[in-house]
Amino acid sequence: MRISTSAIYDAGIAAMQQQTEKLMQVQQQIASGRRILSPADDPVAAARMLEVSQSQALNQQYGTNSGAAGDSLALEESVLGSVSGLLQDVRDVVVHAGNPTLNKSDRAILASELRGMYQELLGLANSVDGSGQYLFSGYQGGIRPFSESAAGVVAYNGDQGQRLIQVSASRQIAVSDAGVDVFLRIPNGNGSFAAQAAATNGGAGVIDGGTILDPIKWHAAANNMDYTVKFSVGGGVTSYDIIDNVAGTSLLTGLVPGGAPYPRTYVGGSDIDLSQAGPPAFDYGARVNIAGAPADGDSFTIKASTNQDVFKTIDELAQLLQNSPSGAALTNGLASVQRNLDNAMENVLTVRTSTGARLQELESVKSAGDDRALQYSQTLSRLQDLDYAKAASELAQQQVNLEAAQKSFAKVAGLSLFDYL
Repeated sequence: MRISTSAIYDAGIAAMQQQTEKLMQVQQQIASGRRILSPADDPVAAARMLEVSQSQALNQQYGTNSGAAGDSLALEESVLGSVSGLLQDVRDVVVHAGNPTLNKSDRAILASELRGMYQELLGLANSVDGSGQYLFSGYQGGIRPFSESAAGVVAYNGDQGQRLIQVSASRQIAVSDAGVDVFLRIPNGNGSFAAQAAATNGGAGVIDGGTILDPIKWHAAANNMDYTVKFSVGGGVTSYDIIDNVAGTSLLTGLVPGGAPYPRTYVGGSDIDLSQAGPPAFDYGARVNIAGAPADGDSFTIKASTNQDVFKTIDELAQLLQNSPSGAALTNGLASVQRNLDNAMENVLTVRTSTGARLQELESVKSAGDDRALQYSQTLSRLQDLDYAKAASELAQQQVNLEAAQKSFAKVAGLSLFDYL
């Protein structure tokens, strides 16, 4: 094969350029600390690096989301703690208000104090987070959740949703609670029924909160859950009847309620069971206890529990103390308010416990995210990080190769026939 002088020059230059390119690549690898500078260096590893990098970026975003969720939940937990403390202060007022040494003026002062607590509670219910979003308005973070149209009448303007934040590929965390579940949907009485004295009672009868003996019987279809215990006093005997307010008949006789004396004789402090062996036989699995001495015509109602918001409960307490009744009327009123207040405190505690559980779950999610971040970093390091010892050896080898190419080219380029003539 005939090789021209120009071909020799071209081949020599190409060899030197190739060695120079390899040397520069090794230098760039050492300078960057990466084995792969372009997908062409290792297409399979480059594709895997892209997948891991995307997963790593997504995991970092989940970490950011977890931080934001934790901030929101920590703030809500703090607000609910303040609400619990405020309700405990209100409960202390209930206990103090029952002190028989207090006069009407003293109770009026307590009522004024309660009005201030009421407004403070309303402010807590309208709390906002660091971004200006209301904590208890459901999905409607920009809408003020609670507004007062009249004393003790508070309307909820939000919805029933919970704002969610994605904190992992498979988990969303609720970072808010609907105010309707925190402050409004609170059952009165004992949670199953509310036992109350009539406002017109003149005797000394005091009713307790009642007891559910058998929840299945209480919730039976035959139970109308709306009764009145009516008393009669005459001839030295106190008797009572239990009226079914829905059917308009006596539970004890099955007939239209008759006049006094009533079917059952009352003994002070005895239990009044919503059951009877018959005739007529019935058993609604509940009882109440009435202590003291009811007057003739006094009555007490037993009705299925309904929801009563905590604002109304505090307002009722303030009105009770403002009116400052005495005797059994005050005792019954304070006992009723205290039961409703205890239900409100338990409800807030339940929501607060749920918030704490979500905070704890976030810690677990964050820990798992940190573990994934470490795994992604290790995988990327294995795929792209440079082995400096190997790279240094390759650099020295490429330097030798380049020098050899340069010297061989110089020798070939220096050949001439005239040197042998």
